[in-house]
Amino acid sequence: MSHIDLHDSGAVVIIGSGAGGGTLAHELTRRGIRVVLLEAGRRQSTETFSQVPGEAFAQLTWLDRRTQSGNWGVARDFPALPVWHCKTVGGTTVHWTASAPRLQPWELRARTTYGNIGGASLIDWPISYEELEKYYEIAENRLGVTRRNGVPGLPASNNFKVMYAGAKKLGYQQVHTGHMAINSRAFDGRGYCIQQGFCVQGCKMGAKWSTLYTEIPRAEATGNLDLRIESMATKIEHGADGRVNAVVYRDNHGKEQRQQARLVCVAGNAIETARLLLLSASSKFPQGLGNTSGQVGRNYCHHITGFVWGIFDKPVYSWRGATLAGVVEDEVRNDPRRGFVGGYRLELLTLDLPTFPLVGLPYGWGRDFASIMESYRNLAGMFINGEDLPRSDNRVTLNFAVKDDHGLPVANVHVDEHVNDQAMRKHAQGQMSKLYDAVGAKRIVLGPTPPATHNLCTARMSVAPRDGVTNAWGQTHDIKNLFISDGSVLSSPGAANPTLTIVALALRQAEYIRQQMRAHRV
Repeated sequence: MSHIDLHDSGAVVIIGSGAGGGTLAHELTRRGIRVVLLEAGRRQSTETFSQVPGEAFAQLTWLDRRTQSGNWGVARDFPALPVWHCKTVGGTTVHWTASAPRLQPWELRARTTYGNIGGASLIDWPISYEELEKYYEIAENRLGVTRRNGVPGLPASNNFKVMYAGAKKLGYQQVHTGHMAINSRAFDGRGYCIQQGFCVQGCKMGAKWSTLYTEIPRAEATGNLDLRIESMATKIEHGADGRVNAVVYRDNHGKEQRQQARLVCVAGNAIETARLLLLSASSKFPQGLGNTSGQVGRNYCHHITGFVWGIFDKPVYSWRGATLAGVVEDEVRNDPRRGFVGGYRLELLTLDLPTFPLVGLPYGWGRDFASIMESYRNLAGMFINGEDLPRSDNRVTLNFAVKDDHGLPVANVHVDEHVNDQAMRKHAQGQMSKLYDAVGAKRIVLGPTPPATHNLCTARMSVAPRDGVTNAWGQTHDIKNLFISDGSVLSSPGAANPTLTIVALALRQAEYIRQQMRAHRV
């Protein structure tokens, strides 16, 4: 790893080291481009990961204060934690469940496919599926995604076997252990999954792909990366010409630093990315950077979620095996006859015992609550991962009444659910309930909507600058040397877990940045 001087104006500064930022850092450094990578969290490893649930949560989770508003269930049930993502080197690739499906071609044409939906702010993506597919293939090879390129799927856990049996009784056909970025065989210098579970607490085997121990060490090995941990970006600065030229951040001692930059790539997760752009307002950009359109922070999407638990007479031991290695994909289709547009996946799920009552159950302590807890061994679980509709007023804003440890306004996350979202959740939970009923569940319990883990679309790509924040390359419409490199740029969420798409877009963006730098356009 190299050291890049604070006054070096030739470096690329990337903010955030997760799926987008970590991948981009590797792709640029291996092409000979010097990169400063700012990460607000600490650096963990397969040796330091805790598998004690409470310890792991504190070790990895972004716990800086946030506020929220709107009618979504999260505001009621989880007022202090509207979203759940990581603050650590590797970002949310450390705790993700590693499900890596592709978006469907029609999902990139949401406005064309669904039409004019009242109360929604749908647009089509500015890139074609054929273009994205090329980078999906590269990403899948990089991540070692199962059931692609001849890579075998993960084994079937007991939890999956229950899902599979019920799905087949309902007539579902697309049921398998998923396209997972978890090694089903030794690959890329990492071992294979030993099926011990606890996937969201950091994979001690390194079988699950994470930029923590893949992209970032390889970027360091090039000699072109300066990784700065516990370094919280607080503002992006620009010159008189409107081009960004520096990032202000607090280092691991709390001291303010200023790193000059040739260009800046923001990859802080859709909440913090929007917040940083808004915090960087100036006299030239009074609404924030990249925000001439007023779109920064708007159109926030998080996927429609909701749990269903089936309780059986015999033990399931659902915690054994990869957490999310099971999916029913038959409902990933657009069929308005179901009462909504868009599609959803039914995905396998389990929660560790301490987390289960805090996140997975819909009501507080009591005799009935305790009876569910006592049935934990006999519990099978699933949840919906569905496409929510972007809405202009579902957005991330600055809450000037509440400040963080640096005295800066915190992010407020506002969500009012569209009736389409509510109809989709009701349909999906109905199907999951039927699935468990078909294989003899003695009781079915519907859980609440958990904190959002897929945070998307707050700086979305668009053809017309009035509709979004960036062009098809994640380059902001307003400032040519300011890029967005995370899930913020998705034009619409689709029904696919987003990490594979984020990686694919980062691979594509890296090629574009190198071309633009060589041509001296940025």
